[in-house]
Amino acid sequence: MRGIVCEEIGRFAYHEDLTEPVRAEGEAVVRIHRIGICGTDLHAYQGNQPFFSYPRVLGHELAGIIESIGANEAGLRAGDQVSIIPYMHCGECPACLSGKTNCCKNMKVFGVHIDGGMRERVVIPAQHLLKTEGLTLDQSAMLEPLAIGAHAIRRSGIRPGDTVLVIGAGPIGLGVMALARFAGASVIAMDVNEERLKFCQTWAKVEHTVNALVSPEEQLSKLTNGNLAPVVIDATGNAGSMTGAFGYVAHGGTLVYVGLVKSDITFNDPDFHSREMTLMGSRNATKEDFDYVLKAISAGYADMDLYISHRSSFEDMISKFDGWLKPESKVIKAIVEL
Repeated sequence: MRGIVCEEIGRFAYHEDLTEPVRAEGEAVVRIHRIGICGTDLHAYQGNQPFFSYPRVLGHELAGIIESIGANEAGLRAGDQVSIIPYMHCGECPACLSGKTNCCKNMKVFGVHIDGGMRERVVIPAQHLLKTEGLTLDQSAMLEPLAIGAHAIRRSGIRPGDTVLVIGAGPIGLGVMALARFAGASVIAMDVNEERLKFCQTWAKVEHTVNALVSPEEQLSKLTNGNLAPVVIDATGNAGSMTGAFGYVAHGGTLVYVGLVKSDITFNDPDFHSREMTLMGSRNATKEDFDYVLKAISAGYADMDLYISHRSSFEDMISKFDGWLKPESKVIKAIVEL
């Protein structure tokens, strides 16, 4: 079986002799047809991904066709097109038992803690498959990154009419923006790149943009009549941005970190208390978040044809990967076809 392995920091290797998967009871064999390239994959390749070891088969933004499956509660069958929910939870820890499977104490994320989908076929528990009839393979593979944003929105408690500031116009931040609008919020996008901010307006249809390099707090204050933002979601994975985000939250407001940084974050406690601010982390997603994204895509809130900016065949991915890391390549989302 063909596959690509990240052997060590900065080095992929193409294999044609990977072990073929054999399913057990409750599992399915899925033929992979699309692999989205995530920030996690980029960080792993560069050596910046927490909780990571090598060698590893990357890939957790996945779409494919079921080749083999037994009896299952969802009624899935061979031939069904599916998206994969890559968060392998234990089902027994306090988080799982309370329904918070996204932050399972013993979490194993496909393509991060265990080998992922950058290969022709994988074995997946049937409960981690979502039938995507009516979607394209591209759309199916993009459910996962958008579900990350959907979970952050659900965590924040956004209500229709709320003003939401989303910091970071990368693929996750863009998804947060589009899905916040789907939730009925008024969205302000913040980034350091003017070209990307324009894309926020055309793709995510945000109401306002703020350049983070030009007096951002002053700009935000003008847009909110001095009140700042009741909900701020930082999707940068940048320690400086995540620290500065405290200054954009309205009194009584909420700050959600959906981006992950391998660093400490500090804040001023008197200011934090005076605003009675709520600080939240948002990790992974649940099936409910995937279902929410399905509805949003069906309603036209996320055009994947524009979101996917770069594309490669499986055979050419290794040669193209380093280029995708360069800012001048202007990658929004790269996808690999099998």
